[in-house]
Amino acid sequence: MMSFGQCGKWSIIILLCIFLASGSAVAGPEGSSVSYEETVAQWKSYRDVARWLAGSFGYDRSKLLSKRQIPQSPAETFRLKKGVCYDAANFTIDALKRIKPGYNAKAVYIKNRLGPPHHWVAAFTENGKLYILDYGASMKWSRMNGIYGPYESLAEYERFLSSLTMEGFILEYAVYRDL
Repeated sequence: MMSFGQCGKWSIIILLCIFLASGSAVAGPEGSSVSYEETVAQWKSYRDVARWLAGSFGYDRSKLLSKRQIPQSPAETFRLKKGVCYDAANFTIDALKRIKPGYNAKAVYIKNRLGPPHHWVAAFTENGKLYILDYGASMKWSRMNGIYGPYESLAEYERFLSSLTMEGFILEYAVYRDL
């Protein structure tokens, strides 16, 4: 026979299981109870995208090692809250296009003279000026993370990248390219 203390403990466990099974709880660490589409619909500018990436997105080194070069969907990036540079760039471009098509968001491929890994970022325009939004760099290249601009051209961003001193990176070139 169970004592009241044991019975009370089991009652709490059973109630917790019922609550979790009912869907009333917030989704786990790799998910959100609010969808990607619902979240982006509330965002007003590129700063909202940057804020989410800076606070929620983590670099997934295991994906880089897998040699898979196809970006996951923006919704998958939102759900997992992790990925590599091309996942962050793909997420950023999609979100910016939803928020304001006039941003003319597109991908930029950054070729590393020292060989792989190379890097991907998102470019967009605001008031006729070029900006770069990058929150997909690993800790090793974290000096790349941020919002950069305004620039007149991609060549100005290349000059910025050339000024960075980071282990394993020397800029060869940056070019607009489809992901």
